[in-house]
Parts: sequence; C-alpha cells; structure tokens
Amino acid sequence: MPKRKDHDTLATTVLNSLSAHIAILDADGIILETNKAWQRFASENNDEAAADHSVGVNYLAICDASEGPGGRDARHVAKGIRQVINGEVEEFLYDYPCHSPSGKHWYYMRAIRTADEDALRVVVSHEDITALKLTEEALRNSRKTLRDQARSLEESNIALKVLLDHRDKDRQDMERKVLANVKGLVLPYLEKLKGARLKPRERTLVEIVDTHLQDIISPFLQNAANADILLTPQEMQVAALIKDGQSSKEIAEVLNIAEATVNFHRKNLRIKFGLQNRRVNLRSFLLSMS
Repeated sequence: MPKRKDHDTLATTVLNSLSAHIAILDADGIILETNKAWQRFASENNDEAAADHSVGVNYLAICDASEGPGGRDARHVAKGIRQVINGEVEEFLYDYPCHSPSGKHWYYMRAIRTADEDALRVVVSHEDITALKLTEEALRNSRKTLRDQARSLEESNIALKVLLDHRDKDRQDMERKVLANVKGLVLPYLEKLKGARLKPRERTLVEIVDTHLQDIISPFLQNAANADILLTPQEMQVAALIKDGQSSKEIAEVLNIAEATVNFHRKNLRIKFGLQNRRVNLRSFLLSMS
C-alpha cells in the first residue's frame, strides 16, 4: 500500500512540475485531477465555472456550452476529445487563440488516452505557445515587409530603366541632329574652302578647323547609326567590305574602282571615326560598332 501512495505522490509531483495546463478526464469528460499550472490559470482568469480547480466539472459540457469569440474553438476541442474517448483517433492536436485584456495568447492543446486498463482516462494538456506565435507573426510581417520593399525596388528599377532609355534616346537624337547639321551646314563650305586657292596661312587655318571639327564629331560616330550620316555612299560600301575582311585590292575589284581610291576612303574613314592611333585596326573598330 505504501508503494501505491509513493507512486501517486510521484505522479502528482511530476504533473505539478510541468508548465503545461494538464487535466485528467474520465470516459464522460469529468475532470478527475488537474496540475498546479491548470489551477493557477483558472484562478488568474477568475474562472467561476471551474470551482475547486475544475475537479468534478464536466469539461466537455463546458466546451459545448462555450460562446463568444472562443466558442467555435471550444466546441472543436470537445469534438476532438470525444474522438479520443471513442477510440476514433489515438490523439487529438489543436492550437487556438485565447486573447485577454493583458495581451494576445495562443495555446497548443493535446488529448491522448492513457495506458491504464482499469478505466479509460484521457490526459488533456494546454501548452502556452504565445512566444512561438508572436515569433511566427513577426516573421510573416518581416517577410511581407521584405516583399513590399523588393516590389518597390523592382518598380523603382523599372522606372529608372525607362528614364535611362528615354535619356539615351534623347542623346542619340541630339547626336544625329548635330551630325546632320554639320553635314548639311558646315562640311560643304569647308570642302569648298579646302578646294579654293588659299594662302598658306589661310589653308593652315582651314586644316585646323577641319581637324578640330573631326575631333568634335568623332565621338558621335561611335554609334553605327550615326556613322551613316557623315559617310558617303561609297565610304559606306568600303566600310562594309572592310568589316567583312576584304583587302583593299579585293574591294577595288568588287566596286570596280582603283585601289588608290580604296586607300583614300580608308584614310577618310579613320579621320571621321577619330582613329588617329595607327595601331588601332580599322576592321576591328568597325566590328565593335556592329
């Protein structure tokens, strides 16, 4: 008999040491025993329906009669416990909110049959998982914030790309207008001056103007579309054949012109493209523009 008493004392001590709120139910749902955590929770929440720490109260009846915000969860719990009592499931698990004026709270509920063969017993435990839920909620909010920030950044990048595209188009349009004006309004008169009978000093000045003008427009000619503006039709043909790897002799045969003429066009192409460094290969440059 003392051994049985010692066993009961040990079981009670173990139950009271657990943080979960634990109650032992019989086959009818009557509370037979509770631990200190269960009793403390009932006392702190002024649970009048759980007189004498809920021992002797029909827990299933309390859940069935529950109303208000937690009524649906309580009835679901009662249904799950009955499934355990009837042997339909081995255990029933459920988490639910239990908010109060002091703050938000969540609990994880578990119901399981004991291995006692004398009489059916169901152990019902409620574990406070508020910290876990708050962490999950914070994580969800953090992920939402990151998604919103990523979406905002993506929209900003799209807007910036559109702006840069417009700016690049405006720049290209401006370059083409400058080149077109130079070709139509400046170069014809410069060519006439170069062909006129000028004194040595005046010819030097014309050559300086021509050189500086080529320096100014050569950066604009890095764009293949712009290059077509200042190239003559035959220069465009020669440039295309040079890019294809044809030699001056082969180009002369294809275009039916003198090889000296091809070399003259080569020189003009280098001038118009600003390739003053002779080590820069004309074909490689033309390929880079494609």
